Amino acid sequence: MIEADSFLNSAVDAGFDFYTGVPCSFLTPIINRVISDQDLDYVGAASEGEAVAIAAGAWLAGRGTVVMCQNSGLGNAVNPLTSLSHPFQIPTLLIVTWRGGPGIEDEPQHQLMGPITPSMLDVMQVPYGNFPSSDNEISGAIAEAVAKIGSSNLPYAMIMQKGAVRDDGIETKPVEPPTQGIHSVLSISGDLPGRVSAMERLLEFVPNNAALIATTGFTGRELFTVSDRKQHLYQVGSMGCAAGMGLGVAVNSDKPVIVLDGDGAALMKLGTLGTVGAYAPKNLIHIVFDNGAYESTGGQPTVSPTVDFAAAALACGYPSAFTSDDLNGFETAVKKSLEQEGPHLIHMKVARGTIDGLGRPKITPPEVAQRFKAFLAED
Repeated sequence: MIEADSFLNSAVDAGFDFYTGVPCSFLTPIINRVISDQDLDYVGAASEGEAVAIAAGAWLAGRGTVVMCQNSGLGNAVNPLTSLSHPFQIPTLLIVTWRGGPGIEDEPQHQLMGPITPSMLDVMQVPYGNFPSSDNEISGAIAEAVAKIGSSNLPYAMIMQKGAVRDDGIETKPVEPPTQGIHSVLSISGDLPGRVSAMERLLEFVPNNAALIATTGFTGRELFTVSDRKQHLYQVGSMGCAAGMGLGVAVNSDKPVIVLDGDGAALMKLGTLGTVGAYAPKNLIHIVFDNGAYESTGGQPTVSPTVDFAAAALACGYPSAFTSDDLNGFETAVKKSLEQEGPHLIHMKVARGTIDGLGRPKITPPEVAQRFKAFLAED
């Protein structure tokens, strides 16, 4: 058994200073110590997949990241680990608890996940080792993680056994509830503009120092086609992770961060609205392009007609939200958001349809990630 500080101090020395994740009772001593340490940053995620996306954004902004979760949470993290971390070559240190591990009587929900935890990591091609359980194991375990991450630029996991870290009973402070934000409706109820037209309008006035993260599907492909810039990141796969990545960037950068989301993608990880509202990055603008369809997969309808994204954002703590259905209202909403402290959500209703013969980004995901990271590092 080790003290939390023994591990965390060594991890900081190795460059790991940004933590996110979802709690597990095995993780309690580590998480509580991270939360109470003024020299470390922690973002509590709504899901393990969201945590991977947040960590990816933080890494792009120059941080050394750690994602903490229960082994059952690996199921929620499979998609972003395989379709975000892997293709973009974005590393993180995973601390995964081993509920239902060898010799441990545990709850029924861990009876299957316990035995298959190592094989799940193997299938995802995530190398792993044991989380240290004694002081003389700490430096070696961290050195192994640094070496694996350095050679692959991919995630590496430590599997934590029950009782590995002593619980010092550190108390944490609850998140304070926000005040109610302001909803501005800038709609004219005319013919809906296309998503591409909205992007073109946005790029006419968006500041040169603004980072744009586009969700998967047609949105990222359209942004690349309209204009390929170093400050653009085109997510492939990892549906629903754009806002989480944007949050990870925004809390670690002074640059404006604009997320171009879709209605289906936003619905997939709607809990991210709560995380964004709670951690309240002032420089984040979250745009949800809503055409009521999963357009890139054949136009199947989403449930967005029954969802008020602006009201949901306000209920989750966003200081302001806008609803618009025309380009002038959209421009007004973005410009106001750039002038005021956020985060802001813009629910932009758009028509279905895209560019004839729409292509795909010709720059590889690792190149996109490295270019975007270099942009964020610029003064």
